[in-house]
Amino acid sequence: MGQLILVVEDEPDISALLAYHLTRASHRVRAVAGGLEALAAIGSERPALVILDLMIPELPGLEVLARLRADPELRDLPVLILTARHQEHERVEGLRAGADDYVAKPFSPEELLLRVEAILRRVDRAAPPRAQGEGAILRTGSVIIDVGAAQVEVDGLPVQLTPTEYRLLRTLVERRGRVQSRAQLLEAGWEEAGAVTPRTVDMHVQRLRAKLGGSGARLETVRGFGYRWRAPRNQ
Repeated sequence: MGQLILVVEDEPDISALLAYHLTRASHRVRAVAGGLEALAAIGSERPALVILDLMIPELPGLEVLARLRADPELRDLPVLILTARHQEHERVEGLRAGADDYVAKPFSPEELLLRVEAILRRVDRAAPPRAQGEGAILRTGSVIIDVGAAQVEVDGLPVQLTPTEYRLLRTLVERRGRVQSRAQLLEAGWEEAGAVTPRTVDMHVQRLRAKLGGSGARLETVRGFGYRWRAPRNQ
């Protein structure tokens, strides 16, 4: 069987539907109905991905997500949130809180599986290589990217990024000084770019800026075109 996916959903029919399709795609599935139950399940066996409904008992989905992102051991755990289609504000809050992607209800099982596989592939690509010691270091001002370890430092302090945030930052720094359209960033950060909206890119860029502190000002918005990493004058 494939990697473990935790489904946090209190509607039995939807939970069963998710489990059915994920199992058919060769994943192991554990399903729970509440927020506290979800945290306990993650503590007993870390999943490769969490599919998290926002409207769940015990502890709301956004609070579960906040606790995961506040935990140094779990802050990079991929999370795909489920929301009702009319609850756009919750999707925005979820992305700001650190969700990797979202799917609106009612959803297509095929689309959901594509998004799940895309997130898992991004995580695999962002993981540090074990067999090959790639030692490339990218430096731009106070930002240092250790490509081999997939780690980022700002002013000498480590910055915890999600795999998607890391890929976006690396792409922008590698192409510093050049404007990158949202389509280019979608291609760099998401395996299935067609399943992600430009607004998702904007939300990830906002989160990335915030995590970089003062250095985040170098991630410039070029209105009507996209984003650009402004390198220091000596680079």
